[in-house]
Amino acid sequence: MGYTTPTPIQEKAIPVAMEGRDVLGLAQTGTGKTAAFALPILHRLASGPPKRGIRALVIAPTRELAEQIHQSFTELGKHLRIYSVAIYGGVSKGPQLAKLRRGAQVVVACPGRLLDHVDQKDINLSNVEVLVLDEADTMCEMGFLPDVRRILGHVPEDRQTLLFSATMPKEIRALAVNILKDPVTVQIGTIAPAKTVSHALYPVPDILKKSLLMAILKQTPTTRVMVFTRTKHRAKNLALDLGKMSYKVAALQGNMAQNARQRAMNGFRDGEFDILVATDIAAHGIDVPDVSHVINFDFPNTADAYLHRIGRTGRAEQTGEAFTLAGIADGPMIRMVEKELGARIERRRLPGFNYGNFNPENELSESRTSQRAATEPSNGARPSRSADRIWPRTGQVWHNGKGPSNPGKRTTSSGSKPGSSAGQSRRRRRV
Repeated sequence: MGYTTPTPIQEKAIPVAMEGRDVLGLAQTGTGKTAAFALPILHRLASGPPKRGIRALVIAPTRELAEQIHQSFTELGKHLRIYSVAIYGGVSKGPQLAKLRRGAQVVVACPGRLLDHVDQKDINLSNVEVLVLDEADTMCEMGFLPDVRRILGHVPEDRQTLLFSATMPKEIRALAVNILKDPVTVQIGTIAPAKTVSHALYPVPDILKKSLLMAILKQTPTTRVMVFTRTKHRAKNLALDLGKMSYKVAALQGNMAQNARQRAMNGFRDGEFDILVATDIAAHGIDVPDVSHVINFDFPNTADAYLHRIGRTGRAEQTGEAFTLAGIADGPMIRMVEKELGARIERRRLPGFNYGNFNPENELSESRTSQRAATEPSNGARPSRSADRIWPRTGQVWHNGKGPSNPGKRTTSSGSKPGSSAGQSRRRRRV
């Protein structure tokens, strides 16, 4: 695995977890949280008396993260004869059940498919000794907390629980209070991006975004690059456009079949592709070495999403750069992100690029992005997820989920509001 010295989160969390204590682990993405819970679990299962059944359960928000954690258990435990299985949707249940019947003691699962197995009595969780909730804040954002609470009803109360999160919204704090027993809190630095990542904003009108991205890629020395878009459709089309420019590129988004998603991930990790164009949901938990740059083609809708996106670079103490293409409508979200970072993000003009009548130096200046400051929290705290959200493409503002403040009601394709239970249900099924 290439480990020589533990990362700070590993150094602090592993001894406590090996004592059997509950752990609340808070650290930036890319700091080695997976090994911080996988190693103590493997030690516990290998050093205790042999038992049948599922002894450790890890809940993860996305297929890619579940598969990645499963691979970590496989690598770390290959000499211990301790086997794991990844449980997620989008693929046949048969092979997953076959691995369970062959004696897998560690299950790494996405909530929806796991509950399907539990409801059909294919999986028995009554022997679980250790429960891990990884990227708990992401599960909260994706609407999985009701599923997580259902899963908690199927595992023994007398268990060890490890909860890891890169950020700590109020919903996760409430969950931690309910499920952790006298936990040890392990926090590495502030809940913010790794200090190895530098940030820059490139002001640009939407019509010039694609041209600016091409120019940035042409001028910037890179290794592997992740480009984030807001929609699945845009991720697909942008990857096609980059491919036409002879870039080695793949798309990763929720409408793709699981085998296609896995090919894209493996190709990016193995060097077949230099650029991965991804949406937020599909890309959570990606751990690929040597990602030199993250480029936000579209500004994320929450500050937490920004932190998760740029956490794909600057991992394991390596340096990385995060570039964001931003328009005037992104000003309020820029201020939220800058509050999270505790610093103003540098605004840049790309030398030699033809902006036409657009003046990057004047757009997204501090005075412009301060226009909505009075409506934001003044204590530096993260805005609540139920607070106002600005939809940059339309300029609409949703007030506490009660509808847009300007005409033209914004709905999902089925007529439900963003954030409604119907919208969250659809989104969960695609993960």
